[in-house]
Amino acid sequence: MKSRWMDFLTSNGEKEWRNRDLEFESVIKTKKELLDKWEEGWKCLFDALKSVNEENFEIKIYIRNQEHSIIEAINRQLAHYSFHIGQIVFIGKMLKGNQWKSLTIPKGESKDFNKEKFLKGKHKGHFSDDLKN
Repeated sequence: MKSRWMDFLTSNGEKEWRNRDLEFESVIKTKKELLDKWEEGWKCLFDALKSVNEENFEIKIYIRNQEHSIIEAINRQLAHYSFHIGQIVFIGKMLKGNQWKSLTIPKGESKDFNKEKFLKGKHKGHFSDDLKN
């Protein structure tokens, strides 16, 4: 994430200092180190997004020298991250087995969940409102 989002508006998204092959090695040894890297990456993304404004919105972003609009670059990366997060969830489910707790609607509870939703009638809100409670 740092390679993509550091100097997002002014430098290539694939930095010369990135060692992609090393990212597949077991270099992170502790949970704290993993969480620190996770937070550092997301902070870099959010800082980059905060830097976008009306004056720079039309500039072109390059990832491996391929031109993207800002929206294309953001969509490309967020789709890529959701793929990896899906991998993490899949591994978590494999490791936890029957002890896995669903991140959304638990297996076998879809009908009850939908019944409760439709009882509310049409209303405003965000799809993640139930996760916030």
